[in-house]
Amino acid sequence: MSIPQLSSEQLVAAREAATQARRARAELKEAVRTGQVAFVAALQKATGDDVLSRIKVVDLLRSVPRVGATRAQEIMEQLQIAPNRRIRGLGRHQIERLSEQFQ
Repeated sequence: MSIPQLSSEQLVAAREAATQARRARAELKEAVRTGQVAFVAALQKATGDDVLSRIKVVDLLRSVPRVGATRAQEIMEQLQIAPNRRIRGLGRHQIERLSEQFQ
């Protein structure tokens, strides 16, 4: 399968869309980091949004105050969530258990 050739306008639009998506994900993680949004609220928001649902679970966990790489990894292992799992790939029970961790 060959890669489609995009016009310069299509390339610019694609770059802009990708930049906006990265910015939205970074803003959500920053809001969790500063305490403006609780982890559970961020998880619920990301579950319902196609762009935000592509955040890796471990990255969202690490944005929680006092949760570093080690603690995030421990939580992921305890809840049996793969290290590369994104929010959109979480099951109903995994979301519930993650929410219970931060209530």
